[in-house]
Amino acid sequence: MRRITAFIRNTKGAIAAEFALVLPILILFLLGIMDVGYYAWALNRGEKATQMGARWAVATDLIPSGLASYSFASDGGIPQGNPVPLSAFPGVTCTSTGCTCAGTCTFGTAANTTSFNAIVSRMQDFKSNITPANVEVEYSWSGLGYAGDPNGPDVAPIITVRLVNMEHRPLYGILIGSVDLPDFAYSLTSEDGEGTFSH
Repeated sequence: MRRITAFIRNTKGAIAAEFALVLPILILFLLGIMDVGYYAWALNRGEKATQMGARWAVATDLIPSGLASYSFASDGGIPQGNPVPLSAFPGVTCTSTGCTCAGTCTFGTAANTTSFNAIVSRMQDFKSNITPANVEVEYSWSGLGYAGDPNGPDVAPIITVRLVNMEHRPLYGILIGSVDLPDFAYSLTSEDGEGTFSH
């Protein structure tokens, strides 16, 4: 009877038992902190890739190749020196499959795939799993530029680069699989619309 009472009162293994109960929770908490940090890093990389894609887009050749050489003065009937109105330039959206006009465009909307791929390549420098299907480039009316500009494109559109449909695979994704990242967008006003390189 004494041995049974001594065994019941013995607390030498209590710390080990408590540690064994707390350890799995501690490990899950630690792994969760690491995954949240990794997700925040993925968000940061997506945002930076979008910013650099927009910077590249405003300083290099326009993707809608017809817009770069189109004269709204001689071809579009707008008096030379006048701003190009929204009705003449409703905007263009370019993806990996081509460019589409937001309304009626009198200029050609054929895509300059070299320019589009250069933007994607620049974005991949910051987030390597970006594919051309994840990138959209939108050219919106800004009111800047004028018909018959002899020094470059007649319009200086607001260029918005979007990063869409991206997924993030957590470090310990066995439990939850992949997570959708939000869409990223960044806009800048076009500079000269010509060139093949940007800093």
